[in-house]
Amino acid sequence: MSHRPQEPEPVPEGAVPEPEQDLPAAGTAEARRAGGEGPGPDAAGGPAPPGDEHAAVLAELEDRWRRALADLDNLRKRHARELERERAAERARTATALLPVIDNLELALSHAEADPATIVEGVKAVRDQAVDALARLGYARQDETGVPFDPARHEVVGVVDDPEAEPGTVVQVLRPGYGDTGNQLRPVAVAVAKRE
Repeated sequence: MSHRPQEPEPVPEGAVPEPEQDLPAAGTAEARRAGGEGPGPDAAGGPAPPGDEHAAVLAELEDRWRRALADLDNLRKRHARELERERAAERARTATALLPVIDNLELALSHAEADPATIVEGVKAVRDQAVDALARLGYARQDETGVPFDPARHEVVGVVDDPEAEPGTVVQVLRPGYGDTGNQLRPVAVAVAKRE
């Protein structure tokens, strides 16, 4: 009998050849060192840090979390202060727009013993001044008649039998409205022609 080394069998086409070296058995310490089992140093997170490093990383993350919560709370408080400041400024702008109206009403009252026609003219001028102030604030007066009824702009308070008016049109304005659709202080109170 000759002791010649045995020739390996040819590898079938498409098959992966086995490595020339012997690999350690799975599960052994040698296999883990060779990369056979368990996460390697480039696995997510890398090798597990020792206990002290773990605690330091956790403390740093907790500190960052607390700082983020404090920043959020400060932002919320600053926003609340700015919102209140804007509200106060808007109230002041509105009051400033109405001051001339009050001044002219007081002037009209001081001349109450004068000619009644003059007082009526003065009150009309004050009313026009107030309407103009509302228009500058974005609430123009709405009091037109003869227009089709629009539920977004009009509030029906009565129905009138008017043969000369188209059915469903505004015949009479009982109380003017202020503002446009979507930015309305109040709707126009109207009487509408009856539908047949």
